[in-house]
Order: sequence, then C-alpha cells, then structure tokens
Amino acid sequence: MKLLRVGTAGAERPALLDAEGTLRDLSGIVDDIDGALLADEAALGRVRAAAASGELPALDAAGLRTGPPLARIGKIVCIGLNYHDHARETGAEPPAEPVVFFKAPDTVVGPHDTVLVPRGSVKTDWEVELAVVIGRTARYLESAEDGLAHVAGYAVAHDVSEREFQIERGGTWDKGKNCETFNPLGPWLVTADEVPDPQALSLKLWVNGELKQDGTTAEQIFPVGEVVRYVSHFMTLYPGDVINTGTPAGVAMGQPEPKPYLRGGDVVELEITGLGRQRQELKDA
Repeated sequence: MKLLRVGTAGAERPALLDAEGTLRDLSGIVDDIDGALLADEAALGRVRAAAASGELPALDAAGLRTGPPLARIGKIVCIGLNYHDHARETGAEPPAEPVVFFKAPDTVVGPHDTVLVPRGSVKTDWEVELAVVIGRTARYLESAEDGLAHVAGYAVAHDVSEREFQIERGGTWDKGKNCETFNPLGPWLVTADEVPDPQALSLKLWVNGELKQDGTTAEQIFPVGEVVRYVSHFMTLYPGDVINTGTPAGVAMGQPEPKPYLRGGDVVELEITGLGRQRQELKDA
C-alpha cells in the first residue's frame, strides 16, 4: 500500500493511493497514519480490505497539499557515511560500525514544502536518503533478517544538512542537522510488502534540473536489516520511529571548489524507485 496524509499543515487527513493512481480518503477507516496504526495488524487489514473493495471515497488531488506520510514520529535515527561511494567522495574511511546521530521530529515537513536556508548558512547541502519506518517494537534484535521483519515501510527522505554548522562549529553533528524544515519526508509511506529488496533501489537527486546524485542502495555499507538490528542494541525502536539510512555520492560537500552549496531560490527534486518524488524550493529563513 501507498499511505499518505493530505491537507494543510497540522490538519492532514489519512489517504491511500490506489493501484490506478487515484487518491482515496481513509479518514472513515483510521484516525491517522502513525505508529499506532502500523503496529495494529487488524487495523491495517481493514485498510487493505477497504482498498481492495474499491469503495473508499476518491479525493480531488488538484491543489491538495501532501504532508509528511507519518504523524507523531517518535524519533529519527540517522546513519552517517553509509554508502561506499559517499565515503570515497568525502575522503572518509568506511566506518567499522554505523555512525549514529539524531534529527528531531520537528524537522519533518511535507515532500513539496519550502526548505529554509538557515540564517548565516554558507554550506547548506542536499542528501537523498531511504527512510525506514518501524512497525514493531525492536530491542536487542539478533539478526538482519529480524531487523527487516520489524520494518513497516519505506519513504523518501531529504536529509538537508548545513556542513559548516555540522563540522566546523564544534561539538556533534546535530547543529547542522536539526534546522527547521531539514527533513522533507514522503510523499508516501510504502508498506514493506511492496519493497521486496530494499538493497535494490535507485536514488536520484537534481538541483535546478541538474542531476547531482544517482546511486543505489546496493552501495550501502550497512544494509537496512543490519542497521535496524544494530540500532536496537543501543536504543529501543518503537512503531512510528524513523531511520534515515544514509546518502550516496554526489553531495555538494564532495564536489570540487567552489562547492555548489544551496541558496535561496534553488529547487531540489529527488526520488527513489517505487517510493515517489519530492520537490522543494529553498528560501532564506
């Protein structure tokens, strides 16, 4: 299933994109798309049955905003330097263990919402990423296969980053990762049954129409199942938590000087196979 949330910010309603590409209203079936729904097999079964019946009301998508496909996110765990090609372009050694940092849930915006370049920023960067949404409580998992079994679905994430804040201003990476609007998510939450192999997905990102990132999840140093297993040994993952699993080569930081960091007025577009497409215009905060 392709689950999404549509409407004005803060007042989104749950919806579903059916096999014919018609937007269907789920508000009569479920309250929202969130961790509680993803953990409730009976509720998900009702959604599947309603979708199969063809009786869900159609919504007119014209002029309708698409919000983040997941409400009430508990935490966003991010994995840094998780692609072989990205490590090479930045001159970094591939990590022996996953590099873990956090983004606050309030960085999440819709897939087509405006992204704000922070005040004082000189190195705002782009990063297309596969987002993993947890559907079952995960703690001390024993295998990568078990990790995959705890995944409810997948989405496109844009891990916008301010590199000077992240690297040159002391402390941890968090200052460069948690500026407002720095995690567009969506358009859809695609359930795991529609993604049989998360290591066979193409990721692409364009800036002002120029292709910048063209990668594949096959390049991940730590595959999705292993990432979930690993993280579960350091924190409990709950339904509705999100893991951003890293970005392939092609970020501004890896380009020759002068590096083409983002500025107000730039347009970024990104997509992942089967998970949909995003488009954001950048504006100065």
